[in-house]
Amino acid sequence: MKYTDNIVIVTGGGQGIGRAVATMYATEGAHVVIAEYNRAAGEETASLINSTEAVKGTAHFEHIDVSVPAQIEQLMRTVDERWGRLDALINNAGLSVWESPYELTVEAWDHILNTNLRSVFLASREAAKIMRRHGGGAILNLCSTRAHMSEPHSEAYAASKGGILSLTHALGVSLGPDGIRVNAISPGWIEHRDYAALRPGDHAQHPVGRVGTPDDIARACLFLTQKDNDFITGTELIIDGGMTRKMIYEP
Repeated sequence: MKYTDNIVIVTGGGQGIGRAVATMYATEGAHVVIAEYNRAAGEETASLINSTEAVKGTAHFEHIDVSVPAQIEQLMRTVDERWGRLDALINNAGLSVWESPYELTVEAWDHILNTNLRSVFLASREAAKIMRRHGGGAILNLCSTRAHMSEPHSEAYAASKGGILSLTHALGVSLGPDGIRVNAISPGWIEHRDYAALRPGDHAQHPVGRVGTPDDIARACLFLTQKDNDFITGTELIIDGGMTRKMIYEP
């Protein structure tokens, strides 16, 4: 277990991809801080991790709204005071809204950008202050294939994810001298609610023949934050079953 006693923060770790990521790090021996806005979901994830005998690590829940800068700063102070170090930060928290650009309000735009994008910068900056004191660490930003392709009425979400990609390589360059690597994962279609309800056509859209699961993303997180992979920074790993590489024509 390469993550034994590592300290790992997972924002949005209460459900979906975040829950799978938090659980997998804990299974590999890490002490995981689940930073989550939904208190019930965050506490449930922490309880599940801490009550599973096969899991060698631990989970600690912190209630946070990542759109509020002061709460991000407090989260990092709490981690620093309790453990005195930080090995990895997984910036996963985010939200979306599907609304026509003719109707999307400035308030909704700002809330999505502040939650999805500004929080990644602020959390990364505050985490880096802890990491550089102990020889470095790894930051991993959860992006989306929607940074490259879109459906109608997704402007704010797409803008936030595109911004994360640019921010990833900028931070990778800036923080590299401090031993901090910064990478991004862009998931495609990841089903975490009712996989059994998917239709054959849903799976057939993917060259690999299936829709993705949260564990597909969690395994990639473990790979990119491993200390052995210290030659990887500023890059994006697209995990979508090949869907964005498949040309689609009308029949």
